Amino acid sequence: MKKTWWKEGIVYQIYPRSFNDTSGNGLGDIPGITEKLDYIKSLGVDIIWLCPVYKSPNDDNGYDISDYRAISEEFGGSSAFDELLEKMHEKGLKLVMDLVLNHSSDEHEWFKESRKSKDNPYRDYYFWKPAKNDKEPNNWISFFSGSAWLKDDITEEYFLHLFTKKQPDLNWENPKVRKEIHDIVEFWCKKGVDGFRMDVISLISKQLDFPDTEYPKDYGRTIKNYYANGPRIHEYLNELNKKVLSKYDIMTVGEGPGIDLSNGLEYVHEDRDELNMIFHFDHMFIDNGAGGKYDPIDVPLPKFKKVFNDWDKKLKDKGWGSIFLGNHDFSRMVSRFGDDGFKHHANSAKLLAMLLLTIRGTTYIYQGDEIGMTNVAYPSIDYYNDVETLGSWKEAVKRGENMDEFLKLVHRQSRDNARTPMQWNNKINAGFSDSNPWLRVNPNYEKINVENQENDPNSILNFYRKMIAIRKTNNVLVYGEYICLNEADENLFVYKRWDKSDLYIVLLNFSDETQTTEHIDTDIKASHLVISNYNHNHSFINLRPWEAQLRKL
Repeated sequence: MKKTWWKEGIVYQIYPRSFNDTSGNGLGDIPGITEKLDYIKSLGVDIIWLCPVYKSPNDDNGYDISDYRAISEEFGGSSAFDELLEKMHEKGLKLVMDLVLNHSSDEHEWFKESRKSKDNPYRDYYFWKPAKNDKEPNNWISFFSGSAWLKDDITEEYFLHLFTKKQPDLNWENPKVRKEIHDIVEFWCKKGVDGFRMDVISLISKQLDFPDTEYPKDYGRTIKNYYANGPRIHEYLNELNKKVLSKYDIMTVGEGPGIDLSNGLEYVHEDRDELNMIFHFDHMFIDNGAGGKYDPIDVPLPKFKKVFNDWDKKLKDKGWGSIFLGNHDFSRMVSRFGDDGFKHHANSAKLLAMLLLTIRGTTYIYQGDEIGMTNVAYPSIDYYNDVETLGSWKEAVKRGENMDEFLKLVHRQSRDNARTPMQWNNKINAGFSDSNPWLRVNPNYEKINVENQENDPNSILNFYRKMIAIRKTNNVLVYGEYICLNEADENLFVYKRWDKSDLYIVLLNFSDETQTTEHIDTDIKASHLVISNYNHNHSFINLRPWEAQLRKL
């Protein structure tokens, strides 16, 4: 297996508007990140993934880009970015930029020109269609609710937007568009960035006949069969790799809605020259019912384990995985997969950290997860900002749903759960800003914050630091073999990592009750404890609620 820095590296994801505000306007900024580089470095991570900071009208918080080469002035502008990049490299940190290449903002100059007339030179930079039977060109729905088509009054045609109406999809069929994109990527590579996270990259190739969906209510199937994995997707990625990416020592990770075990290896196979890694969502959509994220279902632990087991088997010796349990688009990790109540909050957060840092693949840690930040439960929809959440709310109102019950689903599923400001201390606004933040701070910041945990050797924060240090000094936890020892167990997740020199056993109790390991067939009796999230009486036979142990033979 080829060894490289981005396989051994650990990524820390920053959502800039929620990280640290130094200007006092309630919005996080790039100087705020520069100010916290020593903190980030202290975690032991190597790579920062920076969510979009480009010029944008912020209809979708920066994922609607109006100028791909300009840094937004509200984040500090280009000079602040250049200083951040320089300071990061001085400290041995690498920077991965977030690139949105499926769509632009409708305020981008390309789209402004495109909508002027049907014969404008930029017309084919986007997808324009006439009405079909006095309706939209097809029945596709946006990821953010409502039709994926919007009629423009200037030419009386519809343009495609798989996301908000201010995010028109780019037409990769047009070679001029691809050339523009290649030049943008080259621009940032020459500037010295170390890689790219490519937003919804699996959607860039479209089925040009734009067929109606057969299963408009089965959202997961719609994404895979109609929106993603289009006929020229691999041609486009191979071309981008050949013309730009392969010329630089960078890492690439593509966000992959619609990518699953049947097609995932095609994107990351080491012989195909496309992407280094993808984010699949088999575990992140695992609790989505047929109606999507606001139709949640319970998930048994064996189903959760199967995702990790199957993907490791699929990628072994051929590709490389991305290991993550949360990001800016999902609920807080500990609230979703752990126990965010007072009794087991810390131990379940530490257990999830051990999982992240002992599975084969590159580990991604989202800001705030290292202190166990939790979901927020705002008292009203008026407190929420996320365009997806607000769109889903409007659709629920139209359907006549019980909105008190739907608000509980928002508490559980809204993307704003991960976007509340970083909790630095117990002072006003959690130390994030001197003025009212763009999104209200989680009220639990007085207890859950960095300052409280810095000097507590048993804190979640310091457990992360210990686990990261263990992974960094034991390549077996990066490249070693993996096997799950108890696939059918409803409460325990137990697996081995090994190579020619070392063997580790990971024991994770995903339950509120003590669980025995006596039925698990392994040589655990000959092992010794390396680290645990409990501080005393470490029995490998009986694991206490949410207990996590890393053991070595």
